[in-house]
Amino acid sequence: MTDLSRCANAIRALAMDAVEAANSGHPGMPMGMADVATVLFARHLKFDPSAPRWPDRDRFVLSAGHGSMLVYALLHLTGYASPTLDDVRRFRQWHSPCAGHPESTELPGVECTTGPLGQGLAMAVGMAMAERHLNGVFGDALVDHATWVIAGDGCLMEGISQEAISLAGHLQLGRLNLIWDDNRISIDGPVSLSSSEDMAGRFAAAGWHVVACDGHDFASIDAALTAARADPRPSLIAARTTIGKGAPTKAGTSGSHGSPLGAKEIEGAREALGWPHGPFEIPADIKAWWEGLGARGAAARADWEARLAASPDADEFSRRMAGQLPDHDPLPAHLASLVANAPKIATRKASELALDVLVPALPELLGGSADLTGSNNTKARGQTLFSATDHAGRYVHYGIREFGMAAAMNGMALHGGIIPYGGTFLVFSDYMRNAIRLAAIQQIRVIHVATHDSIGLGEDGPTHQPIEHLASLRAMPNVAVWRPADAVETAEAWACALRDETRPSVLALSRQNLPALRQDVAENRSARGAYRLVAASNQRGAVLIATGSEVHVAAEAAALLESDGIGCDVVSMPCWEMFAAQDDVYRADLLPADVLKISVEAGVTMGWERWTGSDGITIGIDHFGASAPAERLYAEYGLTAPAIAARVKARLGR
Repeated sequence: MTDLSRCANAIRALAMDAVEAANSGHPGMPMGMADVATVLFARHLKFDPSAPRWPDRDRFVLSAGHGSMLVYALLHLTGYASPTLDDVRRFRQWHSPCAGHPESTELPGVECTTGPLGQGLAMAVGMAMAERHLNGVFGDALVDHATWVIAGDGCLMEGISQEAISLAGHLQLGRLNLIWDDNRISIDGPVSLSSSEDMAGRFAAAGWHVVACDGHDFASIDAALTAARADPRPSLIAARTTIGKGAPTKAGTSGSHGSPLGAKEIEGAREALGWPHGPFEIPADIKAWWEGLGARGAAARADWEARLAASPDADEFSRRMAGQLPDHDPLPAHLASLVANAPKIATRKASELALDVLVPALPELLGGSADLTGSNNTKARGQTLFSATDHAGRYVHYGIREFGMAAAMNGMALHGGIIPYGGTFLVFSDYMRNAIRLAAIQQIRVIHVATHDSIGLGEDGPTHQPIEHLASLRAMPNVAVWRPADAVETAEAWACALRDETRPSVLALSRQNLPALRQDVAENRSARGAYRLVAASNQRGAVLIATGSEVHVAAEAAALLESDGIGCDVVSMPCWEMFAAQDDVYRADLLPADVLKISVEAGVTMGWERWTGSDGITIGIDHFGASAPAERLYAEYGLTAPAIAARVKARLGR
């Protein structure tokens, strides 16, 4: 009979050795959770190291990402090609895939990038939603797996955890199992310093099944995990553990949480654990046992592959899981209709019209809103609801849970088979910011519909009027920020966001109606990030660059300048990031060095010098807004055609 204690101690040894070698890291959590992880991988988790992206594998999420050596040890021991033992030795070093916190882009066995506490749990909720949705579409034969999460007290203190827990309970995500590392220690000391809530009661109140176990008793752990698998509700497994278990003086204290144990403590831990082996040394029989667990998964995967091959849905399922768009593109006909009708509508409404044709054509689109469906215009015609009674539905009422929504969308994208989109007001992107950042880091396709994008929303006032938000989102690497000027540009932005597989997109959309500007749709001109909407008639003396609702204002200002003999181009720039990727020749043609360049956008002017040059003019709003009708605000803040034309003429001495 296998001695599970020795197998678990292999995790502990690798964790304390790697952290010591790096002189940096968190040894306590993996040492405390080694027993739980051993039972999970040995008796409950469905996985195959030889095919780490097998679609029907169970998802394992280490939400407590600071304890990253737990997942690195598990992946190495069970036979994944990476990380190698040398990778583990180089924990937290340059070019080692064993980063300080788990990164999904570094190791195939890491399902999501974690570290910002609580987000792993929330992404796991998204993964569980994706599993249930795809199960509702394709059935048990192709989709029938669980999502397992390990989270600590820090994850459950973060506000996002309540959003995630509440949503998962409401949607009855019964294949979601959360193992709480109940070690009662945080970096500052005992958890009792900052928290005294009834955690089991909190989960029960949200509709979860709750079971407890001794996190160092293998039979108790197994019974709890078995009960969780059997219950139709999402489950909390409260595992009472000792942080840094085995460390002679630091076990059960914050001293083992966030720093190396030290050579003397490690020597004592080896003695206490009965582990007489040197650093990074794993006995052959223990390594063989762990690798045997990994090899077991090949049979389950082979059975699944046979079911897939026999399924009439094989091609469609494989297409969705590969993230490939369907061959049929419904947008050209939609664009032709927009040109024919030239609607004067808000770009949020234009987005809804685009979704009306996209949602039926792309069954992988799963949308939602944070309680602003009627304002965000995110629900397409005929789109059914994803609910506790119908997981095959394609629209989620997330409630007022912006952060939880954004993180769940990340989880869906990481799971595969779904292109998630969700809506809220642009000003509330602040609530979602860290989830958008993790989407960018993980290089995943997630689409945020952010409406009410400026002072153009009017009377709701400065609390709801975005001012700094466009600049803030543009400052984030690997995020495409779109601000379309009319219905055509909105449809083009949707087309680009859907094709952009390696970064999130934010569509900043207007509340107010905007005139139709584009009549040519032979090519997606927005895909270049910026283009010449109006060419100067007189000798060119200025170039007006604008986005979104200010493009038509810039066109009117250009007409005034032309009437005074000043030639003026109008450049619409719906996406800075796409324009920055164009070649120098194209950019220089649109924005010549020897011409006055003027930016016009109803937001902070910071950053626009990149396009106007230091000698250009940046017109915007470098203060908070006010409660008033939109037309009055635009007039007061100098965002009208006459005011813009006057500033250009003054600079040109005309």
